[in-house]
Amino acid sequence: MHSTDIAHAPTPEPATGDRRRWFALAIVMTAAFMDLVDVTIVNIAVPSIQRDEGATFSQIQWITAGYALAFAAGLVTGGRLGDIHGRKRVFLVGIGGFTVASALCGLAVNPEMLVASRILQGAMAALMVPQVLSIVHATFPAHERGKVFGLFGAIVGLGAVSGPLLGALLTEGNLFGLEWRPIFLINLPVGVAALFLGSRFITESKAPRALKLDLPGVALVTLALLMLLYPLTRGRELGWPVWGYVSMAGALVVFAALVAYERAKGARDGSPLIELSLFRVKSFAAGIAVQTVFGVGLGVFFLVWTLYMQIGLGWSALRAGLTGVPFSVAVSVAAGMSVQQLVPRFGRKVLQAGALVMAAGVLIYLAEADHYGLGITSWQMALPLVVMGAGMGLIVAPLTDAVLSEVPREHAGSASGLINTVQQMGHALGLGLVSVVFFGVIDERLAPAEVGPAFVDGFTHALGWVAAVLGAIFLLMFALPKRPAQHVEGAARAEEAPVTGEKEPELVP
Repeated sequence: MHSTDIAHAPTPEPATGDRRRWFALAIVMTAAFMDLVDVTIVNIAVPSIQRDEGATFSQIQWITAGYALAFAAGLVTGGRLGDIHGRKRVFLVGIGGFTVASALCGLAVNPEMLVASRILQGAMAALMVPQVLSIVHATFPAHERGKVFGLFGAIVGLGAVSGPLLGALLTEGNLFGLEWRPIFLINLPVGVAALFLGSRFITESKAPRALKLDLPGVALVTLALLMLLYPLTRGRELGWPVWGYVSMAGALVVFAALVAYERAKGARDGSPLIELSLFRVKSFAAGIAVQTVFGVGLGVFFLVWTLYMQIGLGWSALRAGLTGVPFSVAVSVAAGMSVQQLVPRFGRKVLQAGALVMAAGVLIYLAEADHYGLGITSWQMALPLVVMGAGMGLIVAPLTDAVLSEVPREHAGSASGLINTVQQMGHALGLGLVSVVFFGVIDERLAPAEVGPAFVDGFTHALGWVAAVLGAIFLLMFALPKRPAQHVEGAARAEEAPVTGEKEPELVP
């Protein structure tokens, strides 16, 4: 164990009389909302972007995967930069950069510029988002934080529901003839206001003893993921060349080099990017596997689902967005029930039930899509989407706490940051796998009349993969604690995690 006991470092208790803290809260919550909405808002607009810009399907994958990859690679470093240089300063740099990147996305003249701008946007989100709960922790006294974190939960739910609808309305509205571009340009006035108000109302704070940066570790993680993802997304278009397989095999070598480097870095100065000793905790190692695989499943489903409804079935963005509302509502309701009522009584079984319920919803959807074909309606999709949403809600809310429940207290911050990072990496990998599990069963040249049936076949094929992923998650969950009786203590640890600069998992979309 080489990490310093940062979770217990003495920090002055914030004052309760300063009204500015509520303005600061509104500003950082707005930033968190922007990030959450930005992920879901883009998914619904992807078919419009593909149509208007003539983007290839691999470019479409990178518009979403590039953001997730940059976000994942920069999360832990973003938190540590805030600890070292000041959370307010890094937050303002992040939100300023996020706003500029949003403008570049909205003004992109070709798919290549849009992909590059999305990668920049993800990198800026990695600076901005980790500061959110750190600023809250430094701004609010302990007795007010419960109420504040409750507000964050509401914001997360609102972001999940409103993102697809907002994206659909902005895309369908075709404001000023700009087609899909307003989904990015809407961030400009919000970002400028947050930048101005944040500079006035947010109080600066730093960690008493911040961990050092590990830029070589970030470089190795990014290189390994690129070597894995780039051949996956381009392989189909290029006829699966030999260099692609060499690159994917080489990614494993780079990951091995990362482990060796992180072990040496931990022994040298106690501030590795990845605290390898955490993986000796069986429940944490299993939980990280669950988070990664779950991210893969969600990455595959959400992109394929959007392409299926809008390109395969020919639905408008607004109809697709409205069709997803039962899913979002079911996730929110089930998440609230799982944490407050079910997990305290039934423990790990709730998470496993969630995986099985979600898999059941996927299989119902598969059966309906196969049976009704191009004639399927939104209301026929409601049942599988509600079942899927309920299952997902049973997993997402209590999973982080189950993963953290046996982690040593002094490593809670590092563990929280790692959970977020692997979830985003899994998401990026899932988006890359869309080339294999969806486009891999669709012919490259289709007559207009063949597009619909081909996309329905691709969707059902991808759903089979998602169901298999959920089955794997169910099995992995046997390694989680049977009853995280410490889940209250775990929540307290997670609440303290922002002091370390590592971000609370629930804020990641």
